[in-house]
Amino acid sequence: MTPSDITQQDMVHRLPPAKVVNRSDFLVEFVRGKQVAHVGFVDSGCWAYHATFDSWLHAHLDRSAASLVGLDLDEAGVERAKEMGFEAYTVDCSDDVAVAALGLEPSELIVAGEIIEHLDDSGSFLEGLHSLVKPGGRLVVTTPNASGLLNAGAAALAGYEVNHPDHVTLYSCYTLTNLLRRHGWETEQVATYVPVLKEFAALKGRVKVLGIGAKLVLGAERLLGKLGRPYAADGLIVVARSTR
Repeated sequence: MTPSDITQQDMVHRLPPAKVVNRSDFLVEFVRGKQVAHVGFVDSGCWAYHATFDSWLHAHLDRSAASLVGLDLDEAGVERAKEMGFEAYTVDCSDDVAVAALGLEPSELIVAGEIIEHLDDSGSFLEGLHSLVKPGGRLVVTTPNASGLLNAGAAALAGYEVNHPDHVTLYSCYTLTNLLRRHGWETEQVATYVPVLKEFAALKGRVKVLGIGAKLVLGAERLLGKLGRPYAADGLIVVARSTR
């Protein structure tokens, strides 16, 4: 279909079935017993929080996966992970040559959690991931959901946007699955999740008031999920299979 052939009817997309899940629990179960590569595993800047609440995803995946290797651009974080006993490498996963130079055995599954929204060139990143998996291997991407209720409400009602300062893209279910398809990943499953409001006690002033509103909205997202409206949730999970 060429751009001149596209009508307004073509711009309306039926969303696939989904349900609201706990993101960490979903990923831990999905990797169980599998050979896993965890891309962007360091979660830069959150070490203190994770140490306090035992919330570092990589450590939880390690308890479930048959094998786990961490890949990240954060050299200091990679070195720290190595000191903790994890297999980890500093590498740009969009660089096929650099990934191949590591000599890693291809994995059954890649987890790329909360990373794609930070990237200037998501397409090259997704292309590069094929070299990390066996033929027909799977990729799990998690990212904020452009259709989520929290951001829409904050913008429409309060004139605020809720976004990490390093985020440069925001995906909906359609745009993410479309991007994946363009780069050789066929979607098999979609889920959504309600994010955790971190460091609520540290919020002050007007932002504290907004934080209270955010807690109420996140509660509404969970309720809507139970009522069959999963895409109100502010987090998106897509499982896709490599077609290369």
